[in-house]
Amino acid sequence: MFIPAASRRTISLGTLHSGQWAAYWALQRHRFMALRCGRRFGKTEFAMTWIAQGLVEGQECAWFAPQHTMWAEVFTALNRRLGPIVDRASKGDAAMHFKNGARLDFWSLENPNAGRSRGYQRVVIDEAAFGKNGALGTDGSTMSIWQESIKPTLFDYGGQALVCSNSAGKDPDNFFYEICTNPASGFHEYHATTLDNPILPKRRRNETVEAWLGRREQYLTELREGNDPRVYAQEYLAEFVDWAGAAFFERVRLLVDGWPVSYPKSCDYVFAVIDTASKTGTDHDGTAVTFFAYESLNRQTPLFILDWDVVQIEGATLEIWLPSVMQRLEELGAMCRARRGSAGAFIEDKNSGTILLQQAIKRGLQVHGIDSKLTAMGKDERAMSVSQYVYRGRVKYTDYAFEKVMIYKGRSRNHLMEQIEGFRMGDKKSDREDDLLDTFCYGLALSLGNNEGF
Repeated sequence: MFIPAASRRTISLGTLHSGQWAAYWALQRHRFMALRCGRRFGKTEFAMTWIAQGLVEGQECAWFAPQHTMWAEVFTALNRRLGPIVDRASKGDAAMHFKNGARLDFWSLENPNAGRSRGYQRVVIDEAAFGKNGALGTDGSTMSIWQESIKPTLFDYGGQALVCSNSAGKDPDNFFYEICTNPASGFHEYHATTLDNPILPKRRRNETVEAWLGRREQYLTELREGNDPRVYAQEYLAEFVDWAGAAFFERVRLLVDGWPVSYPKSCDYVFAVIDTASKTGTDHDGTAVTFFAYESLNRQTPLFILDWDVVQIEGATLEIWLPSVMQRLEELGAMCRARRGSAGAFIEDKNSGTILLQQAIKRGLQVHGIDSKLTAMGKDERAMSVSQYVYRGRVKYTDYAFEKVMIYKGRSRNHLMEQIEGFRMGDKKSDREDDLLDTFCYGLALSLGNNEGF
């Protein structure tokens, strides 16, 4: 799709694949549009093409996302794509101005007043299922922001809204679930799956069509068979799955024939993941650490949970506690004959974790901040992203981690197993401890995921 710019240069708004074109023609006649699609379908690319079309026509537009980090890359991509007609653009101001009078504002749904006082002809709400849940009237809920802040911005021009997301469970308090399933919401829905993207996996250079189609079929089979059926249905088929009361990480997947495994006789490296909290008292989170070993030569089960700990300590005491973590890493590296030794500790780079990182770096300790893309995800989304590794048996409890019992907040038990196996998707009102669960999910994402931790 090409539109001549004011400068008489040609601008590409993007290239849609056949599945996206089907969505475009099904939705384009409607004012309020909901695109529900599986992962890697290309919803954000679709939305960028649609919003870019409005911008080259000189329209006032806006892009909404649950968090700042979710729109930052869109800003960069659109600034590059529409460069010939961009007049000025500032991430700090969260706005782009164009030579033809168009404007694009970016808003975070963490702001309950997002969009207020503006008037728009086109708006996109991206990753809509992952905003705050709650019915109309719930402070900060996506439904309240839509009804009270965003929808009124469309009144002046009779503007359109495109809401895009994967599903996030069957939940009547979820904005995206509501607009997709309740006709009274006024939205027209189009549903697509991952399989509706005909160009993935991408064809390799010099690969024949026959070879590529065979690899595509294998790719789709692995998606179906390598994921929990519920995860496959939600993440790739974009179905609304009912997670109520369902155990997510099953113990049997973390054992071999019903038993934990021994420490590996050798491994590539050992590492630790730390989730910090600076508060004390039984009502607050603790500071947790989980120790892992990674062995690339064991292709079936490359990741081993070696040890764990959880404590309640004041923020100032963390700098004393952290050296003990590093010492334990060295011990585990020796026990597991880590060829590359210790990879250090990975720490959530927010709240007290940021302070701990700064203190550790000053002291020359081997620590790393966890990428904000990963920490910005909700707990359910993080668990979902690593579930395939548990389901396929790529991580196992070792004897020591499985049998360890300690007293924490007055309770004697294996707190790591309790948190992992007690996790329930969509359990918004749960008061279960989750600090060790966070370290578990981060550890899997960092070692078994891609270079961004997914």
